[in-house]
Amino acid sequence: MRRLRASYDAIPAGSPVRLVKRTSNLFRHRERTRAHGLDVGGLEGVLAVDRGRRTADVQGMCTYENLVDVTLARGMVPLVVPQLRTITLGGAVAGLGIESTSFRNGLPHESVLEMDVLTGAGQIVTTRPGDDLFDAFPNSYGSLGYATRIKIELEPVPGHISLRHIRFDDLDSLARAIDTVVAEQEWDGARVDAIDGVVFGPTESYLTLASWSVDGGTTSDYTGRDIYYRSIQRRDHDLLTTYDYLWRWDTDWFWCSRAFGAQDPRVRRLWPRRYRRSDIYHRLVGLETRFKIVSRIQAWQGKPSRERVVQDVEVPVANLSEFLRWFDETVAMRPVWLCPLRLREPDGVGSARTWPSYPLTPGATYVNVGFWGTVPIAEGAADGEVNREIEAKVTSLGGHKSLYSDAFYDRATFDRLYGGLPHAQVKRHYDPDNRLTGLYDKAVRHR
Repeated sequence: MRRLRASYDAIPAGSPVRLVKRTSNLFRHRERTRAHGLDVGGLEGVLAVDRGRRTADVQGMCTYENLVDVTLARGMVPLVVPQLRTITLGGAVAGLGIESTSFRNGLPHESVLEMDVLTGAGQIVTTRPGDDLFDAFPNSYGSLGYATRIKIELEPVPGHISLRHIRFDDLDSLARAIDTVVAEQEWDGARVDAIDGVVFGPTESYLTLASWSVDGGTTSDYTGRDIYYRSIQRRDHDLLTTYDYLWRWDTDWFWCSRAFGAQDPRVRRLWPRRYRRSDIYHRLVGLETRFKIVSRIQAWQGKPSRERVVQDVEVPVANLSEFLRWFDETVAMRPVWLCPLRLREPDGVGSARTWPSYPLTPGATYVNVGFWGTVPIAEGAADGEVNREIEAKVTSLGGHKSLYSDAFYDRATFDRLYGGLPHAQVKRHYDPDNRLTGLYDKAVRHR
């Protein structure tokens, strides 16, 4: 904490303040600025785990990989563990992480009991549910401050997780099944502890239903030759260790590792296992963004320029099949990931808490649709047009999209969708000199 305060105090008065950390899962372009960076190198650990109360005190820049190593050794995990190892707890709380337990546990910030936040005024503020800063913090992406310590709830888990891959031949049946599983938390009489899915095309999609299992057996390994997402099409059932289940998507960054040749058996044999990780692939994308080597080669070959389409959107389950059909016809990107979610509801008392910077309807089921790749820019079209079409479609269907990637909204639309006035009021109180970059400037203006 001394390093953090010293780095803040070293920033000239009136200069903008920005976080500096070793890993990032953002896909927003950022203009080069002279903003000074906060040194958060000493905020990467787990401070304490209380097995009796099932809680953990964690520093804000601790990755989920490091957090899980500590809690899983004690038979527990966070209520929601995002799919990628190097997502930080502070990043997931400020930027809306999600995973297959979100249909019953909500989003990561909903299991936070209290936080210490470094505000734009240079103060460390302890904040709890019901405080204006606490409630506005999710989806703020550093515009209100940075979490330095977070106390979260944990849940017990056994050593194995049993999977069922259920195929659907049409999207309407898929959406109905999601609605049923979320409402009943079971399928064919068997308990469901986690659920996600993959759409390979309009006539081939799968839900993966996971159940915590105390029984052992022969487990699959998708960190070597075999690739997890391909197993979904080949297997009806599977068994993973809990650890491997949590990181099943990280080894191949869902399916994005194929862009680097890492799924070619010849390349895979030579690609060191320790480098089959999402953060390694993300660094490669960063190099391409900076130097545009592939883009230059494609231009030399006469191929059209490509638009990056990297998004996660939330769509009400009632509108899921409509969105998926439109997306397949308009964007033509396959496969896509599905992850149902609901705002977390207290155990039999009260209703779900709402979050002004990412307003979802309590009691409603949404489905996160994730798609990550590029599409050719049509002749006469401009870069960004496909992303704008996606934004408009999602909004028309009553959905939202995450802001970890590029956004193209005008200011009025952005404020309507992301709690403009309440967010601005909280920012004025905790960042009176506007030292922290605003949310619209971060997400849309690339500042």
